[in-house]
Amino acid sequence: MKNTFRAIAHLKAKPGKNQALKDALLNLIEPTRKEPGCTEYILYEDYAKEGTFYMSEEFENEAAFEAHIQSDHFQSFAKRIDELLVDPVNVMRIKRVSN
Repeated sequence: MKNTFRAIAHLKAKPGKNQALKDALLNLIEPTRKEPGCTEYILYEDYAKEGTFYMSEEFENEAAFEAHIQSDHFQSFAKRIDELLVDPVNVMRIKRVSN
């Protein structure tokens, strides 16, 4: 298996901000998928916990992920984190161990 940067970001909306957070995250999808080195960027919402989202992310390497964090579209989202999220974004770096 190739050695990529893979992570799952956990994001929880403040009360009353579920749709605003969902929209903000959906707005990241298209520009992020166009970034050099992005191989996966998929948003999930928890069935049992409305307003709880998971972003599955895979980049060719850590440098590509770091470039994503510095992109204009991500920085625009980052400026809204305090407005939208209960807690800071929790990014869990993961390693694929099976096919």
